[in-house]
Amino acid sequence: MSSSRLLLLFLSLHAADGFMEFVTDRCVFNSSELQDIEYIRSYFYNKIEYSRFSSKVNKFVGFTEPGVRNAAGWNNDSSLMAGMRAQRETYCLNNIQNWYSNVLTKSAPPRVLLSSTTPPGGGQSSMLVCSVFDFFPQKIIVRWTRDGRPETSGVTSTDELPDGDWYYQVHSHLEYTPRSGEKISCVVEHLSLSEPLVTDWDPSMPESERNQIAIGASGLVLGLTLSLAGFIYYQRKSRGGRILVPNN
Repeated sequence: MSSSRLLLLFLSLHAADGFMEFVTDRCVFNSSELQDIEYIRSYFYNKIEYSRFSSKVNKFVGFTEPGVRNAAGWNNDSSLMAGMRAQRETYCLNNIQNWYSNVLTKSAPPRVLLSSTTPPGGGQSSMLVCSVFDFFPQKIIVRWTRDGRPETSGVTSTDELPDGDWYYQVHSHLEYTPRSGEKISCVVEHLSLSEPLVTDWDPSMPESERNQIAIGASGLVLGLTLSLAGFIYYQRKSRGGRILVPNN
């Protein structure tokens, strides 16, 4: 079962001459129910974790020789252990409930862009790319259909990539051999959608490209027309300004 992590505290304790000791408190959870929450406190020295408390084992564990000594001493401190064992409820539970109500239950629908590209192998095959942007939460299904039937051959996909602003993107590639009259679609399923989002591939040229070509062709015709008019004007001007020399 996948879990979410909430890093609630980053506390620097000592930093001098390149040495640093710090503590992180984090909550690992699958739901907002107390039994699905694990509280972890980790102690680091120069990026090496030397001791850890986990609510799953309800005690400190050491990972280095000094860490083992520290863990043994802390585990014998009844007052400290009572406070650490209470953190799962007092520290994690309230924060996680706030996250669920304000963040984790929200969703953002995906935006789909379907395009074509040249496959690495070339030859007679083609490649379509279904790019899905700006969705939340992370879990999403992107699949292909060909004439209404699932298409799995020649499909490769990236992982869900974080954008750094809570949104994600993913890209699925379909390498195939084109057939006349076929219908290829990219199908996206996501928590934010009441039904699958189906985007059909149109092999004809997009309207934006057709407009660009039409504008370019019009410009070319106009340029040729102006050039021809200028040439005719120059020829007539040259004839009108010719000096006639009488014959002897």
